[in-house]
Amino acid sequence: MRAEFNPEHEKNRLKAITSQVLDRARHHGADACEVGASASLGLEVQARMGQPEQLEMMRDQSISVTAFVGQSRGSATTTDWSDDALDQAAQAAIAIARVTAADPAATLATSEQIIREVPDLDLDHPWEIAPEAALDMAIEIERAGLDCDVRLTNSDGASVSTSRAVSVLGSSEGLLVAQASSLHGMSCVLLAEEGDSRERSYAFTHDRNPNRLTDGIVIGREAAEKTLARLNPRKCETGEVPVLFVPEAASGLLSSVISAISGGALYRKSSYLLDRIDTPIFPEWVTLSEAPHLPGAIGSSAYDGDGLPTRAQAFVESGVLTRYVLSLYSANRLGLQSTHNAGGVRNLRLSGHMDFDAMVRQMDRGVIVTELMGQGVNLVNGDYSRGASGFWVEHGEIQYPVHEITVASNLDRMMRDLLIQVGSDVDTRRSIASGSLLFESMMVAGS
Repeated sequence: MRAEFNPEHEKNRLKAITSQVLDRARHHGADACEVGASASLGLEVQARMGQPEQLEMMRDQSISVTAFVGQSRGSATTTDWSDDALDQAAQAAIAIARVTAADPAATLATSEQIIREVPDLDLDHPWEIAPEAALDMAIEIERAGLDCDVRLTNSDGASVSTSRAVSVLGSSEGLLVAQASSLHGMSCVLLAEEGDSRERSYAFTHDRNPNRLTDGIVIGREAAEKTLARLNPRKCETGEVPVLFVPEAASGLLSSVISAISGGALYRKSSYLLDRIDTPIFPEWVTLSEAPHLPGAIGSSAYDGDGLPTRAQAFVESGVLTRYVLSLYSANRLGLQSTHNAGGVRNLRLSGHMDFDAMVRQMDRGVIVTELMGQGVNLVNGDYSRGASGFWVEHGEIQYPVHEITVASNLDRMMRDLLIQVGSDVDTRRSIASGSLLFESMMVAGS
């Protein structure tokens, strides 16, 4: 990007503003206060059918103030960082706190709990790409896809994006820490038609380091391959068959499990995994761990949203649920200790040793799910029912695409009793990442 973004300068600027707002809040009567500030610079371009369609430069900043008056708290946010606006934000947070009911579970991390030293996790990498060059790249990505086959007749465009950001978290308990990060990406969405069949699909890459992005030509061709593979889909028979979720869909399943062991669902008693600590929820060969300090990873962070230092830890060991996912607030509501997970888990991985083709052969006959639709997960009882599309498999080989189907089961039973294989094809573009997941059987309904 041509606009200048100096992370060290931004860290110093945001720390100074954060300290200023903390002082203002105390001056106006707050018993305690927490302030979060962020600033970012970004570029996003899009091209469609060989022509530039969008060019957007973004420079954003915001600051949020949470003030405590006794056991009550109030919050206010502003993007105006003038002295008057910052003062008004602090006063507004205090005013809200004074009319809000007391909540004993709402507390700040103490000076003994907060992180003091922030390690360098290699999260910030600039991409010095000019807008004109980014547009040329987007056009090239789209062309690489459209040129693959005459059946690729249209496009929803190709995009290139880059951004850098700095965030600061401070509190009246002595917390004042900062992290810089970047995120860059490319994507392509193509449409194909053959006879009466019209389908679309996409491919993308993103990473904190632009040097680790998949080549744009590969992204265009991958989008083309995935789109063409969906042409002329059929419906399938209704029945119970093995189901194989590709990594993109499998990560969503894993996210639902994490939601079910997260504090919010637990203290509301709206999780099928309530009171299940030290009981099996996966096969004994499954371990689920987070690694928040992986250098350069999408989900890495030195501290959580409460200012507590993140740490490597397992939530499931040998299939047994060993701990919940708790922030300070949810831990207080449950009478437990925080697991340093305010904001969720970071770099959670589920990986196996079998490649995708071998899993298809093991399945023999069934459905590969490549895309899911709708919100069909009931975390209260674990019931799972989603619209889906993908491919039908016979004799261990893909036969044809399928669409307008429903896959259904119970998440608890799926993960504990029906999961028979995890693939080695982990999609690390997500903070919660999984290899392909093969289930012994699920109800599959053609509509």
